[in-house]
Amino acid sequence: MNIYGDRGNIISLAQRARWRGIEVEVVPVSLGDRLDPDRCDIIFFGGGQDKEQTLVAADFRSVQASAVHRFVEDGGPLLSICGGYQLLGKYFRTHTGETLDGIGLFDAWTVAGEKRCIGNALVECNFAGESPRSLVGFENHSGKTYLGQGCRPMGRVLSGFGNNGEDGLEGAVYRNSFGCYLHGSLLPKNPWFTDHLLLVALQRRYGGGVQLDPLDDTLEQRAHEAVIARIKKLGKLNTGVDHVQR
Repeated sequence: MNIYGDRGNIISLAQRARWRGIEVEVVPVSLGDRLDPDRCDIIFFGGGQDKEQTLVAADFRSVQASAVHRFVEDGGPLLSICGGYQLLGKYFRTHTGETLDGIGLFDAWTVAGEKRCIGNALVECNFAGESPRSLVGFENHSGKTYLGQGCRPMGRVLSGFGNNGEDGLEGAVYRNSFGCYLHGSLLPKNPWFTDHLLLVALQRRYGGGVQLDPLDDTLEQRAHEAVIARIKKLGKLNTGVDHVQR
């Protein structure tokens, strides 16, 4: 489950921690591996096409699901992208009509759509309890995800399709777990979100007094602004749900 640069999210988390003198161990989890929630500080689940999702879905439910639920309910931060996001919901109904059951972490479900949602995306978020911040990424999905009452969206789509191209919303948030369709990869171009995940992880492990030393984010911010500039150049910057690009 690693597509469209999703592994870059792991690299970004590890590097921003190491720049601050924080030791990092990256532990891959494959089919049959049992996840130890007490050992984890951050869980990442990347994207994949229908074939890869079919390969991992049953194993994810039977082997890792309980550990993932326990980790999240204990306040652990989790990030999932696209296919991983879909398998963390209740189910994904594919183009062939097959239903892949998820683990129900998110009160969300996904059905295959007729149109591919592809392009740069810009999302306005305020889930960190601060003033609204922007996330940029690249979406490429045909699945249409809908949220129930048990989770909330990551943000409002300013450009792009978001969860389903209909309601102007992107992603899902439950406790400190996040799911979205933003590839590209997401975290290198959104350093504030990377640091949010790191801070949640450190405060969960060592207490609420932990803070992160600031870093020079000049290059990361340039990458962030470059995506927004491309969106503006194409005339795809929107200001409300009623004008979401379809």
